[in-house]
Amino acid sequence: MDYTIFAVIIFVVALLVFGGVFLIRPRRPEAPPKAPPQERGGGTGTATAEPEAEAPPEEAAGPVVAPEPVPEAPPAPEIEMPPPSAGRLVRLRARLARSQNALGKGLLSLLSADRLDESTWEEIEDTLITSDIGVTAATQIVESLRTKVKVLGSRTPEEVRGLLRAELLAQIETDQDRAVRTEPHAGVPAVVMVVGVNGTGKTTTTGKLARVLVGDGRSVVLGAADTFRAAAAEQLATWGSRVGAPVVRKDEGADPASVAFDAVSRGIADGVDTVIVDTAGRLHTKTGLMDELGKVKRVIEKKTPVNEVLLVLDATTGQNGLRQARVFAEVVNITGIVLTKLDGTAKGGIIVQVQRELGVPVKLVGLGEGPDDLAPFDPEAFVDAILGDADQ
Repeated sequence: MDYTIFAVIIFVVALLVFGGVFLIRPRRPEAPPKAPPQERGGGTGTATAEPEAEAPPEEAAGPVVAPEPVPEAPPAPEIEMPPPSAGRLVRLRARLARSQNALGKGLLSLLSADRLDESTWEEIEDTLITSDIGVTAATQIVESLRTKVKVLGSRTPEEVRGLLRAELLAQIETDQDRAVRTEPHAGVPAVVMVVGVNGTGKTTTTGKLARVLVGDGRSVVLGAADTFRAAAAEQLATWGSRVGAPVVRKDEGADPASVAFDAVSRGIADGVDTVIVDTAGRLHTKTGLMDELGKVKRVIEKKTPVNEVLLVLDATTGQNGLRQARVFAEVVNITGIVLTKLDGTAKGGIIVQVQRELGVPVKLVGLGEGPDDLAPFDPEAFVDAILGDADQ
């Protein structure tokens, strides 16, 4: 009996020891369940989506940086459609009449005096000379008027106006063609060189001429060959963008002849009607100017003839403008004059003097600061605007 109890006790102790070994053994971590494989394309059966990855804890994430806004491209400038050149001078007649009022009304008042003595005729001649018409032209006008007044006898306001109108027209009119040659020829564009001293409105005139041509239905390429002034190229680019005319330009200080050549080449390649080249206007020495402008013209003519060389003159400069005109006429073959700032002076008589001096006609006149204030010159409209209406 004692052996039986003893055996039971040993069995119970052994069982306890053996069971304790299993209780104190460390448990292995369970492996995460494997995700079922996702079906590859081309297989059969239903595709199973991969489980979404858990988001990292918030404390481990870096600061959220907002993306920088992408700057919007500036809108393309709206292309303008300028008015046609026909009738421009007539539309600007009122402005011209206001600026030349002193000349016309002063002459009419003197000629309408009850008694035209020697001092009155001298005053008439002085009025003409101060309008920059020139001494020779003023003397001729006075002598012709004196003869006609003696023959006429009585002088009504209409007769006086008619006499003065005829004399002014005789001095301004010329047999030379005033048309600006801008039509393409032999499959290549017409080339217009614009020359003149800086400050006369040369680059502005180039841009306004482009507007005139675009308004008449022509296609234009502009050449910014005034490479000595960065502002000139920027200014020309602004004019061109407004009417859709491409501008050929290079860095400041580049060879002007190279820019002119590239502009003409671009015009030929694009099949445009007219290429307008804005040239430098420095007047340091006559020799330097001659070399520069002469080179530009020669290089252009390797591609095509230059159809027009327009000299831009400031109407307010008087005799100084004429001296500039002589220098440019010696450098290149001037074919026409553009007279700017005619709206701010009563010295419209410079038209007579510059035509006599250079032997070339005034083809265009600038009558204001507006983009469409450049007009083809019409002698009759000009004289009528100076003298006013017949009933005034």
